[in-house]
Amino acid sequence: MTVKRLRGLLLSPLALLGGCHMVLLDPSGDVARQQSDIMIVTTIIMALIIVPVLIAIGVIAWRYRASNKQAHYDAEWDHSPQLELVVWAAPLLIIIAVGAISWIGTHQLDPYRPLDRVAPGKPVAAGTKPLEVDVVSLRWKWLFFYPQYGIATVNQLAAPVDVPIRFKMTSDAMMDAFSVPALAGMVYTMPGMQTVLHAVINKPGQYRGFSANYSGAGFTDMRFDFEGMNTHDFDAWVAKVRAEGGELDTKAYDQLRQPERDAPVHYYARFEPDLYTRILDRCIDPGELCMSRMMPTDAGPPMQGMHEPPVHAGAASLVDAGKTVSAQAAAAH
Repeated sequence: MTVKRLRGLLLSPLALLGGCHMVLLDPSGDVARQQSDIMIVTTIIMALIIVPVLIAIGVIAWRYRASNKQAHYDAEWDHSPQLELVVWAAPLLIIIAVGAISWIGTHQLDPYRPLDRVAPGKPVAAGTKPLEVDVVSLRWKWLFFYPQYGIATVNQLAAPVDVPIRFKMTSDAMMDAFSVPALAGMVYTMPGMQTVLHAVINKPGQYRGFSANYSGAGFTDMRFDFEGMNTHDFDAWVAKVRAEGGELDTKAYDQLRQPERDAPVHYYARFEPDLYTRILDRCIDPGELCMSRMMPTDAGPPMQGMHEPPVHAGAASLVDAGKTVSAQAAAAH
């Protein structure tokens, strides 16, 4: 039985909810669909033991009820090798099957792993560059940078269909969780740290995005629209942002980072090239000590044979700084 038929089998009891869109079971992005397939297959495998047990409970209770005088009762019975084999072997096989599927799927769908396909039977063409989107979670809104286009948006995200997307994410002040159920799984954003998500959308449309992690009073309004577009419409959207947007500099960002509930969509036609890097490195305002410089400073002067990490802030320098500090600490011990 194919996954498609299994999906239909699982969805059939939900026919009464005809007005609802079960996005987790029928997403529009290839990554989310593969995640959905894993969820459906593992659920059906687990049902292979759960359903028979539930049926057996009812059958045994009915067959050996007090009023059934024809049921055979053996007061001396205490063990059955055949029953023992079923009781232990069946759950063990299910655990092995579910564990294998989950392990393989978890590695194949690692959010840090670049996509090798955009749809079933449609591999990523050689030389294809993903759409780069830098994400910053604020209180209580989302800021999206498009470094390849020099634009930024608030509470609106757009991407062309069948084009790989590479998200780099961080947070301004609080821990949040970036979630677009139709696109891919949830990924956390944290201040001073960067997480990565690779995904793709396969159908044009408007999809819901939100924060899946409680972060204060405005958490319920921390939502955004994700627009899946064909290439022509996406180019038109970029032109619209450039025509209607303002400038996102340090001063504008300081205003943007102030807590705000139910923030409207806003466009920026330009932004300071290193703004996302400074947000990540926790040195937005002039004179602030960047985190990439703070870590080696706290670790003390470099030991003989060691080199100081680069001064320039950024995800790569943060990683290099962390490796250098680890090496210094190991050498000291």
